[in-house]
Amino acid sequence: MDTFDLSLIWAVIIAFGVMMYVLMDGFDLGVGILFPFAPDEQARDVMMNSVAPVWDGNETWLILGGAGLLAAFPLVYSVLLPALYIGVFLLLAGLIFRGVAFEFRFKARSSRYLWNWAFAGGSIVAAFAQGAVVGAYIQGFATEGKVFVGGPFDWLTPFTVLTGLGLLAGYALLGCTWMIMKSEGYIQAWARRLAPRLLAAVLLVFVIISVWTPTVDPTAYERWFSAIQVIWILPVLVGLCAWQIFRSLRKQSDAMPFVATMGLFVFTYLGLLVTKWPYVVPPNHTLWDAASAPESQLFLLLGVLFVIPIVLTYTAWTYWVFRGKIKAGDGYH
Repeated sequence: MDTFDLSLIWAVIIAFGVMMYVLMDGFDLGVGILFPFAPDEQARDVMMNSVAPVWDGNETWLILGGAGLLAAFPLVYSVLLPALYIGVFLLLAGLIFRGVAFEFRFKARSSRYLWNWAFAGGSIVAAFAQGAVVGAYIQGFATEGKVFVGGPFDWLTPFTVLTGLGLLAGYALLGCTWMIMKSEGYIQAWARRLAPRLLAAVLLVFVIISVWTPTVDPTAYERWFSAIQVIWILPVLVGLCAWQIFRSLRKQSDAMPFVATMGLFVFTYLGLLVTKWPYVVPPNHTLWDAASAPESQLFLLLGVLFVIPIVLTYTAWTYWVFRGKIKAGDGYH
């Protein structure tokens, strides 16, 4: 195995797992974020029914990414968790509230409004926490040697609040375009009216974060304006995806706005990876610094390479079974 860089292979696997989580769980978090703004209770039923069969499977990718980090890059856990305890707690608490709300809302009668708020609140808190954690990662962490020496609220700054709000808007756009694809009638019309405003909000935050990032991470400026100018294709592709979303909304397309929004997320995510590469604990520790022993990486890699095709197959099968429009009165229960 000397000819293979196991740390690099693991970095690709974890990056893929995180990307799949953002795409898969992003739209059902987005549906929850939009819950308070739905036209009526019937629309909320359709929104929840559209994601109920797949939401728990979507979070498989979060488990894969988290377990992979612990196994392959233990330094990430030893630094990032102390730095992000509160943010990670908020993320997990939000996901727990969402999971409980899925089941109890279907059974509740007089208290249904409480579970509506639990679903929406959990989605908003989880999405904001994810965005703030990403912002903290961009900023970097105060370390001495391989130990975090900062405070419990170092992760919460004006920059991370903006990245949290940006991811809220992005997930809301993903959820909105999902509803365009999965609903019909007045619910679809409501989502079509909302999508352009969400797209404008996402692009505004994207521009502000792009301008702000070099002030919190000077190496970002050096990387983007170095000789490797090919990376500028990524923001161009983000712009093309945004144009395609707007164009497909005007053409009343059902599926293309969602596909183009996923593309916008993919290219933005790749831009983040390019900006921070190869640091997994910025600003000082690379993925090779954070790696576990090669023997451990190889042992666990064999298991992961067996599991990932199974997860992909299950995911594809689930989406195929529950394809098509969701109508009022339908539900996987």
